[in-house]
Amino acid sequence: MKQPITGYHKDEDNHWVAQLACGHNQHVRHTPPWVNRPWVVTEAGRASMLGFELDCRKCEEDAAPDERP
Repeated sequence: MKQPITGYHKDEDNHWVAQLACGHNQHVRHTPPWVNRPWVVTEAGRASMLGFELDCRKCEEDAAPDERP
């Protein structure tokens, strides 16, 4: 299920996590060649992706909302 990004935070390993409108969190790493998300490494890049919809597997599994810092 597609859900828009509403914000970001870093996890305990200093990796960026997108906060989705549904209440779930999803890592948004830039780790070429496996995942290419250069926008995540700058504040302007992250801001440009607010509202972008990501597939939320947790919604498909009917999971409870995640905790957020």
